[in-house]
Amino acid sequence: MPTNQQLLLVERPTGLPTPDTWNLVSNPIPEPGPGEVLIQHHYVSLDPAMRGWMNDARSYIPPVPLGDVMRAGTIGKVIQSNGHPKYQVGDVLTGWGGVQQYSVTNGEGYYPVDTRLAPMPTYIGTLGMPGMTAYFGILEVGKIKEGDIVVVSGAAGAVGSVVGQIAKIKGCKVVGIAGGAEKCAYLTETLGFDAAIDYKTENLADALKEHCPKGMDVYFDNVGGDILNACLARLRMHARVVICGAISQYNNKESVQGPSNYLSLLVNRATMQGMVVMDYAKDYRRAATEMGTWMMEGKLQSREDIYEGIENFYETFLRLFSGEKNGKLVLKVLEE
Repeated sequence: MPTNQQLLLVERPTGLPTPDTWNLVSNPIPEPGPGEVLIQHHYVSLDPAMRGWMNDARSYIPPVPLGDVMRAGTIGKVIQSNGHPKYQVGDVLTGWGGVQQYSVTNGEGYYPVDTRLAPMPTYIGTLGMPGMTAYFGILEVGKIKEGDIVVVSGAAGAVGSVVGQIAKIKGCKVVGIAGGAEKCAYLTETLGFDAAIDYKTENLADALKEHCPKGMDVYFDNVGGDILNACLARLRMHARVVICGAISQYNNKESVQGPSNYLSLLVNRATMQGMVVMDYAKDYRRAATEMGTWMMEGKLQSREDIYEGIENFYETFLRLFSGEKNGKLVLKVLEE
């Protein structure tokens, strides 16, 4: 009989998680109760935010309890309905199903998608949480306008790549920061960024001065640390800094390295604002509709890096921090 493989969080890691952080178990496939559906997951979204959800610390969302299924975005098909008023067998739903092969839900927090318009992985990438983060982060928090100079770190990742493309659609000059020649070439040659900086081989301060000689109007930060400091030094008057993530700091065993150039905010009358995509949930459908239109028009591209097997979660998860991925990191957990 088939079972439900589930990845349980069993330790709170210090620094980079180890294989002992989780335990992969097999349990019976759950039965949906009245008004519920059973979803067979096809894909699980792997995101840097998952590292923060493991910590027992105050945050924008409660930590994953020890012994619970690891929190993650998912997409899959309804294979059984017990009188659900809205969803039927065959419907494709995306939501917070966790790192497991099946889940039962009453539908709260889940959204139906049309796989005739885009494949499943796109709905947990560009048309999912990363895309929503990019959309609201650059438009609502970054408040970009035509002619702005926009710099994005982690620019080849799931969020950064969409941020840069949206900024180009809105008539901005866009400079991406990424690691490696291949990723930088992808930004300029495929996504249409005006320039790309390889932080692994280039002097970041010199490169920013070259590509942004008059400074930047918006900095979208996915990285934190030294890259954030370098960008703060190049702000223009009334610049906006969007704090989306700080992947360089997530696995620190000591205190997080904060910005030492923060007085640039004072000098330039600039603002620095954090953003959490869940604050914009009521407007997801509007954003997805506009981004879907851009995709159909060829203005917005999506790239997913897909790996297979729930048993390979740990090795795949580490790619978030090693940079050994291209685009949105996705794990296929469906057993055909």
